[in-house]
Amino acid sequence: CACAAMAAAAECVGQVVLPGDVLLLPAHPDEDAERLRLSSGAAPRARLLCGPGLRRCEAGLLVTKCGLLRHRQAGGGAAAAGGAYWVDSQQKRYVPVKGDHVIGIVTAKAGDLFKLDVGGSEQASLSYLAFEGATKRNRPNVQVVGDLIYGQFLVANKDMEPEMVCIDSSGRSSGMGIIGQDGFLFKVSLGLIRKLLAPKCAIIQELSELYPFELVLGMNGRIWVKAKTVQQTLIIVNILEACEYMTAEQRKQALAKLSGN
Repeated sequence: CACAAMAAAAECVGQVVLPGDVLLLPAHPDEDAERLRLSSGAAPRARLLCGPGLRRCEAGLLVTKCGLLRHRQAGGGAAAAGGAYWVDSQQKRYVPVKGDHVIGIVTAKAGDLFKLDVGGSEQASLSYLAFEGATKRNRPNVQVVGDLIYGQFLVANKDMEPEMVCIDSSGRSSGMGIIGQDGFLFKVSLGLIRKLLAPKCAIIQELSELYPFELVLGMNGRIWVKAKTVQQTLIIVNILEACEYMTAEQRKQALAKLSGN
């Protein structure tokens, strides 16, 4: 992909892009290749969304991560100018984002707050009242060290300490809270997590046909899994870790061997 300086985004989809590259919107590149136009064209309502690895700049879309450029068309018959662009990278360091669901490890208790390791540059805070049905008398049974918490970020920006909650806007847990003591926690790249969280993920569907298991996926690259036996749990862990480097055909062959046994 010849993106040394500037290029149309459509020409680079599926190709490797590098930090510093500038991508122009394919439907409306300027003659001078200096600006990104979002308002012109037949579909004025089309919106361009910048995903991970991209940032808007005066000249266009600035690439901030090394990886493969991806694009998803906007729904409703929008023009090619719309949709979402992002860079699919193998990044492992997590940067907290408001609304992200993550798995945190309780490291300490400070007053009415728990401190959680979420894999970012600093720890996140979690109030004991941020659980469904929690009151001053009815506190959640959180151990000071070692417990796993599945929650979402209520506050996440560079100027404030990340703050997590285990309830949604209606005050319901919606599957969030303390994760069971059993099971296995491991870490993968953020790119694999996004792939596993995609609707109708083929990897998850194929694994569910192999063994019944419980699975919790955190946007911070952490996965908690629990199957019926320790052996089955470890098999699922090994397959999920290997999926990052296997093709779909290689994965199907590996699963076929396991199901045959």
